[in-house]
Amino acid sequence: MADSFLYERVYDYVLDEIRSQSLRPGDRVPSEKELAERFGVSRITSKRALAMLAEAGLVDRRRGKGSFVVEDAPRLRALRAHGRTRPSRTPSLQSSSCLALVLPDASDAYGLALLCAIEERCAEYGYHLVVRRTRDSQPVEEQAIEALAGGVADGLIVFPVHGEFYNASLVRLVLDRSPLVLVDRYLPGIPACSVHTDNVAAAQALTGHLLDQGHRQIAFFSPPADKTSSIEERIRGFESALRERGLAPATGRYVTDLHSTLPGSATDRGAALVDRDRIRAFVAREPAVTGFVACEYSIAVMLREVLEELGELGEVGDAAGRRVIACFDSPEADAKEFVHIQQDQRTMGRLAVDLLISQLSGENIPSLTTVPFSLVDPAGR
Repeated sequence: MADSFLYERVYDYVLDEIRSQSLRPGDRVPSEKELAERFGVSRITSKRALAMLAEAGLVDRRRGKGSFVVEDAPRLRALRAHGRTRPSRTPSLQSSSCLALVLPDASDAYGLALLCAIEERCAEYGYHLVVRRTRDSQPVEEQAIEALAGGVADGLIVFPVHGEFYNASLVRLVLDRSPLVLVDRYLPGIPACSVHTDNVAAAQALTGHLLDQGHRQIAFFSPPADKTSSIEERIRGFESALRERGLAPATGRYVTDLHSTLPGSATDRGAALVDRDRIRAFVAREPAVTGFVACEYSIAVMLREVLEELGELGEVGDAAGRRVIACFDSPEADAKEFVHIQQDQRTMGRLAVDLLISQLSGENIPSLTTVPFSLVDPAGR
């Protein structure tokens, strides 16, 4: 039972009830809600099990009335004569059994837990998962979406690339109402279903934590926003936290042109050198800044290395004139290094699959869903 797909547990229960004639022809089968509560699963899961029983010719689903055991059909007689029958655990890729995930990349700091959660949730529903990394390239993303949406996958989960312009293939999927869920980011003005962190609230919390520790001169570091919702919202949250404390965001206290941490530039040594020079110049130009909010973990690492070279790095929570870094996300191995926002990638991944399955089932779903985050202070302050 522990190794079964969730929907198989429900399927097997109803199957055994029919086989033992506890449920007879014409009897009403427990509803989606009743089965979900009995097995502690989602209604999407119980709905899938009942749909497969109907496909197997064992139950008749009647809109507004429920599901009923069929009258003495050949399929039912075969079940009684030869024992149980159940759905295949390994659906063919040629049939409706495949979902796809398109994402820039995945690392211990961010993305790997999201990918694993999506893969595990797909397996629970009995779907294969096809994964395509775009390395933050819009042309690669467009090619991947066109190929996967052309019949390979029943539905797509997309972590959009960083960029100023929307991918035309992605917009077409939305306009065609194709099964699609965006993760981590959303497309402002485009009515696509998305699951993401409340980045405004998260950045407010992170910046507010530094302010609580006594820092009054704080700077924000990120790649270019370029209509990337997650970065734009983190900037808004940063500014909101300052305004709440009566500290107007000062011109020049931003470095938002760092490129070397983007997935497509990760191996570009020249871009890394340019970014480090930008950070050094900022530190020299803004000696009063003691708090740094990094939009992502990889930028925090680069900041740390530069500040260590300059002998300017202080302890976490230290407001005594030395520089302290806070960031979004951190791999477990480095979790004690920075104050950071920990996004709930596993919940995000599971919800993305649930919402995609709901779309495939014809259900109405919310356009924007936010998941919780936590603020982690290694010093416990």
